[in-house]
Amino acid sequence: MHRKNPGTSSPWQNARIKPSAQRDPPVQASRPQQDGPARPPSAQRRGEEVRIYGRNACLAVFARRAQDVRKIYITEARIAEFKPVLAWCVKQRIGYRVVENADLDRLTESQHHEGVCFEVRRTPLLSVGELLQAIAREQPALLIWLDGVGNPHNVGALLRSAANFGARGAILPAGAPALPGAALRVAEGGAEAVPLAQARAGEDVFAALHAAGFAVAATVPRAGWDLYENELPDRLALILGAEGEGMSAHLIADADLRLTIPGTGAVESLNVSASAAVLFAEYWRQHH
Repeated sequence: MHRKNPGTSSPWQNARIKPSAQRDPPVQASRPQQDGPARPPSAQRRGEEVRIYGRNACLAVFARRAQDVRKIYITEARIAEFKPVLAWCVKQRIGYRVVENADLDRLTESQHHEGVCFEVRRTPLLSVGELLQAIAREQPALLIWLDGVGNPHNVGALLRSAANFGARGAILPAGAPALPGAALRVAEGGAEAVPLAQARAGEDVFAALHAAGFAVAATVPRAGWDLYENELPDRLALILGAEGEGMSAHLIADADLRLTIPGTGAVESLNVSASAAVLFAEYWRQHH
């Protein structure tokens, strides 16, 4: 459950906001290992580790939490660029293996690995309370609340934009699976800059956000408040809905604000990651 408690109120519910111009009604080994094939994905301890691939994603992991790197697979063509990383591996007795592109295709289940793959210990997800406590004194602060956004490419693109525009965290729904390597690659390192929290089953996320001083805004394709005609709250949590079916109706109903990105109306809506980038950019423009 994410509904607000009946007694929970928000100072933004009665804010003066200009409506959108749209006319619609509201609604390991210390030396390189080159012998033998690399381990297939089924051999990975998926619950504890994840394969992160792509140049920028791997470099971001190494820069922020090198201690979590467990093994590296790299092609000959990437060795020169990653020489400092491989030297660190030798010093720390972390194994790395020089492989062919075909090996990385199989290891990552993708052809977009850019010649490098790290096996990395997953960072434990925060609770919603831990995330809010970490940014208790920050003003302004932008949070993202994902409602069923499951496509890894959309999640990755969204996190990339979130990192660029300074979002202070993202809340995943209860029961959502851990982010796959494909999402982390598309994020281009952004997943390392945006703390991730996960709601618990039955947790009242609205109440927690309001208690921490956040307004909660649902993003809707039409009949919401015009994004460019209104001042966004300093502390704002943006709910971004699933592809296809859109956002859950009860989240829209319970939100303090309903925001619409104005446009020509030639298409029904923007892709969720494109919408997110526009929303984040406008928040950044207003508050930085």
